[in-house]
Amino acid sequence: MPEKFDVIVVGAGPAGTSCAYLCAKNGLKVLQIERGEYPGAKNVMGGVLYKQQLEEIIPEFWKEAPIERPIVEQRMWLLDEESAITLGYKGQAWANEENYNNFTILRAKFDQWFAKKAQEQGVTLINETVVDACLVEEGKVIGVRTDRPDGDVYTDVVVLADGVNSLLAKQLGFHEEIEPAQVALTVMEVLNLPAETINERFNLEDGQGCTIEMFGDATKGHLGTAFLYTNKESLNIGVGTTLSSLVNSKMKPYDLLEYVKNHPIVKPLIKGAEEAEYLAHLIPEGGYHAIPKLVGDGVIVAGDAAQLVNGIHREGSNMAMKSGSFAAEAILLAKQTGKYTEEVLDIYREKVYESFIGKDLEKYKDATETLENHPQYLKEYIPMLNRAARTFFTVDGISKQEKQRGIFNMFMERGKIRTVQDMYRAWKVMK
Repeated sequence: MPEKFDVIVVGAGPAGTSCAYLCAKNGLKVLQIERGEYPGAKNVMGGVLYKQQLEEIIPEFWKEAPIERPIVEQRMWLLDEESAITLGYKGQAWANEENYNNFTILRAKFDQWFAKKAQEQGVTLINETVVDACLVEEGKVIGVRTDRPDGDVYTDVVVLADGVNSLLAKQLGFHEEIEPAQVALTVMEVLNLPAETINERFNLEDGQGCTIEMFGDATKGHLGTAFLYTNKESLNIGVGTTLSSLVNSKMKPYDLLEYVKNHPIVKPLIKGAEEAEYLAHLIPEGGYHAIPKLVGDGVIVAGDAAQLVNGIHREGSNMAMKSGSFAAEAILLAKQTGKYTEEVLDIYREKVYESFIGKDLEKYKDATETLENHPQYLKEYIPMLNRAARTFFTVDGISKQEKQRGIFNMFMERGKIRTVQDMYRAWKVMK
């Protein structure tokens, strides 16, 4: 393709397609390159899509998009080996179209639909193509080199939305080698189960969904989470933990997933389900400190490639789409000025840091490091919370005052809480 494009987007995930869609909608000539057989073939996530950011791009998208279920209940389980403390929220407001909050999706279906909507706006999509490098001239990115014959393609600006381990951003010197503690390996299975069985087990009406996040024993006390999400006629079950935890504990990801599936609290919910698909994916966990350089002359980094994931609150797709939208805004501004320099495109970086993306990531910027350095929060405190709940709710003739005193002493002694500073540190992490 000897012609020149206004924009080349590398990757057809939420960030890349959001950017491509908006650029094409505003009259720019856009080429989108995807290495998979089709959009979604190489893309994996737990399966939760948030409404707000996509609705800003395609109003009322849910009326035609291949969503699975709108979520009306979000649960959180703090697991030990045989019990769970449960937290959560269920609201019928989320069952109404006007108040939809998020949905479960299957990426293979959704990403194809989203990419098709971008093509309808004029985006040229090429699948099964690998971008080997960015073309750089006098310090400015001017195009990309693909693995196709005569595969050099030129452009005014390249958007790198090529995933968590962006080799292209690394080649440009935007980031160093990603550390094992800054990325999680998540493995997931799709389990087929009849819709009526899902409704009964999760206490749902037809067309309503539930998500469950699991901490503590689900990862054998290591930094990470497990999850269980409801689709129309299937479940997404998975678990992820940092690569450093996997290496140090010598755990195998698929063994950890089987452990979650056989947990006594989880097992009844998936009983009789048929294994349909097995997936694995790397997820950014480095947070604020891991964000690379986001802008250069003729280039922008977005989505997972920019490490824009809030692992504490299970938010990634919303940050990806919003970063893609910000990238499109910056490119349209550059088009008006005729300059695609780092100085002009830097409005993208400013928008990211000034939005909920930057603010939320900064708020939890030390969470990963703190939990890595204080493993007792997940390995010891969560089991102690379960023992405390079991003790308190067991009616055995012991007064509640004595039980409360015993529970307090247990945390002071076994929880290694010795000072006011220890109590404050524990409270801050849990907060």
